[in-house]
Amino acid sequence: MSESKRAAGRRAAEFIESGQTVGLGTGSTVFFTLERLAERIRDEGLEIRGVPTSIDTETKSRGFGIPLATLDEVEKIDVTVDGADEIDGAFQMIKGGGGALLREKVVASLSDRVVIVVGADKVVERLGSTFDLPVEVVPFARAVVHRRIEAMGGQPALRMRKDDSSAAYLTDNGNEILDVHHADGIADAAALERALHEIPGVVESGLFIGLAHAMVVGEADGSASVHERG
Repeated sequence: MSESKRAAGRRAAEFIESGQTVGLGTGSTVFFTLERLAERIRDEGLEIRGVPTSIDTETKSRGFGIPLATLDEVEKIDVTVDGADEIDGAFQMIKGGGGALLREKVVASLSDRVVIVVGADKVVERLGSTFDLPVEVVPFARAVVHRRIEAMGGQPALRMRKDDSSAAYLTDNGNEILDVHHADGIADAAALERALHEIPGVVESGLFIGLAHAMVVGEADGSASVHERG
């Protein structure tokens, strides 16, 4: 598993050129992109500035010596490299396993190009078939959103902290996450995305539709293939 992530993450770093502003995604596969970017900065004199999508990525990027900027300092992003929990043949994705879905979507929306890095196991025929859909919600409205999602056929569960199973997980924005199971997967991701955004109290959903331009798929043998959206 780690070899496929490493292959995809490091291959994606080769898309980056000097002078670019780069969105830096969140997750275990993107870690290898950060690692390779740091090597290129050191060995090739690559000059970039990164916009991190989470506190975790910001911390790791600083540790690698990658220069950073905030959204207050940039108007657009040249290319973003990010991971996905699932991606289908139409380049639709579920993201948010790491809790950074809102910031990831903001950064992706500002990007001229979004490159997704995944292991081969993350490529699916139907979204929701292997991973529950994260939905970021305002804590005040969690019960309301929970009931509305149930009425839509989803099975929401409040995400809890890994270090304290009695406490709700909070995003970097101070919100909670409902992880929504769909027994038969998600038949129409775009329609579900629209419906979720009509529920007061929903901050963002982990459905990313029409945002990815390319995906780099890593294999267990350490190889990686690049696929462009048609």
